[in-house]
Amino acid sequence: MRRWQRLATIAAAALLVSALPGPAAISDAAISDPALPRKLSEFGFFAGPGATRPAPVLVAYGLRTPLFSDYAEKQRFVYVPDGARVSADAEGRLEFPVGSALIKTFGFGSGAGFRPIETRVLLRRAGGWEALPYVWNADLSDADLKVAGTRLPVTVTRPDGQRIEISYAVPNKNQCKECHSSAGAVVPIGPVAANMDIAPSAAAVFRKRIDWAAAPIAANGPVWNDPSTGSLDQRARAYLMVNCAHCHNPKGSASNSGLFLNYGAPGDRTATGVYKRPVAAGRGSGGREFAILPGQADQSIMIHRMASTEPGVAMPEVGRSMVHEEGVALIRAWISSLPSE
Repeated sequence: MRRWQRLATIAAAALLVSALPGPAAISDAAISDPALPRKLSEFGFFAGPGATRPAPVLVAYGLRTPLFSDYAEKQRFVYVPDGARVSADAEGRLEFPVGSALIKTFGFGSGAGFRPIETRVLLRRAGGWEALPYVWNADLSDADLKVAGTRLPVTVTRPDGQRIEISYAVPNKNQCKECHSSAGAVVPIGPVAANMDIAPSAAAVFRKRIDWAAAPIAANGPVWNDPSTGSLDQRARAYLMVNCAHCHNPKGSASNSGLFLNYGAPGDRTATGVYKRPVAAGRGSGGREFAILPGQADQSIMIHRMASTEPGVAMPEVGRSMVHEEGVALIRAWISSLPSE
């Protein structure tokens, strides 16, 4: 199912709620209070079963280049409390007011066959963002808080049709913080103007809630696997930004590595990986000298780590148990295209 079709299905479900017995009003207290709700239903985001009936005030969105998570499908929503507004900085990062929530449901299958596994919420509280993972029960009547995370057996169908059994990892609360950390604080990763796709039916409403004075309305960034949306360089950098830069940035949990893959990263080629030697040598390097060796992808540490599932070698460290073969192919092609000096 194409990206816009998925968003249209979500938006249609949201509209349907207004004509059916639906969820109670979203609980602003559950979002803003310091307690940790034990059940996802305490927020009022969805009416059962599963995440098929989102509350009408939730805005569905997608990402042009998403984070790879073992080929899971994701349904994303934004909640902004009534009367509040979202702002954007000069790089298009959205800044949400207290009381906002970002809701992301992971599952497998598409359309009516989509079955949710977990829903992760980011709650904008007075003291900052709170990240909480919820796992759906067998009958999809509700989802339970799993602060310690868990593992679940899942059958994944790859794009080539191959079916693989994996142990799907629901992150614990600390792992959520590890990926969403910036200068020690939890922050959202995905909501950047250039990387967001807003469902057409919700775009007008969402844009009225955002102060775009600092950043233009420009959801036109590259789609990592669509050559019509950008050059190989643009698409590769977008992929690395979403899949790696949440840690590899000057304020991220991998800042001590000196490898920065975020938008606006230093212009020095070494800082972005080209001819960059690892800070600490070890088996993670696979005997290779540089993060990126231009023209020689298979001699680059980046490819070695992206193509591994071995603990201590694989990058990203959490969030996947499979290799994203298509993503590795993109970065391999990009590194191979880089001129040596």
